[in-house]
Amino acid sequence: MHPPVALVGNLGTDDEVRYLAALSAAMPEECVRPFRALTETERATVEVAVVANPDPAEVARLPRLAWIHSLWAGVERLVRDLGAGAPPIVRLVDPELARTMAEAVLAWTYYLQRDMPAYRRQQEAALWRPRAYRAPADTTVGLLGLGALGTAAAHRLVEAGFRVAAWSRSAPSATARAALPPIVTCAGPDALPDLLARSDIVVCLLPLTAETRGLLDARRLAAMKPGGALVNLARGPIVVTEDLLAALDAGHLAHAVLDVFEAEPLPAGSPLWRHPDVTVLPHVAAPTNPVTAAAVVAGNLRAYRATGRIPASVDTARGY
Repeated sequence: MHPPVALVGNLGTDDEVRYLAALSAAMPEECVRPFRALTETERATVEVAVVANPDPAEVARLPRLAWIHSLWAGVERLVRDLGAGAPPIVRLVDPELARTMAEAVLAWTYYLQRDMPAYRRQQEAALWRPRAYRAPADTTVGLLGLGALGTAAAHRLVEAGFRVAAWSRSAPSATARAALPPIVTCAGPDALPDLLARSDIVVCLLPLTAETRGLLDARRLAAMKPGGALVNLARGPIVVTEDLLAALDAGHLAHAVLDVFEAEPLPAGSPLWRHPDVTVLPHVAAPTNPVTAAAVVAGNLRAYRATGRIPASVDTARGY
């Protein structure tokens, strides 16, 4: 009998019930229990914790913890909260999450390509005015980030007929390049301004790290094509909000679709709520699916039980 698997985090009652049910169904050979339901004796035997926004103090009370499996793809908060001495952290790499994010990228790209913000303003003014059609083939989408999510999004955009260019902080490996559709790729800080300048719509899918925090500031927003649009589905602090508002107010950028923010929920007093050129979303682009996430966790845990090898884990120096 294996030691119990601890579910540690602040999920809320309903979500905790769903995740416990999904994890138990995906790996019936394991005993998955919430941290609070474990005795101190049981906590002393736990080797693997499945976590979602966990309290670091609870993680610290698992002295034999060998590794941690996150239920989220983004792990910057987990890396920050647990600190340098934490056990290896395995992030969620779920094909369903990538599919859902690619779906959101395509949806909001269409929203901008088909001038939906302008039609919304015309409706408010009771103005009947058809706008000139711009085809996907005449629209360049610049993707920031070429991980699993960016690669899936690139495929969906290419299939829909958009011109796609993508930027990453470092050049993708040969394996990663082989998984990409035929798109223009570039890497490194010197290549970013050119990609921003050529893109009608910039979609941010970058992880939040020390290097990406504040990446889209006044200087880089000014490098974007006049009349361009921004979609941020990654992390709020990558975009400097005050600089984005200034670029919108100056008319340099036409619109911003924001799903993520520095503070969430977005405070009621934020000017983003009422800005006519901003679409605010409540962090809904790619929610984790408990069933498919549990299947990924189960596969990684079975491999660990069979081999003793911890799955590929986060490079805490890079932050992902």
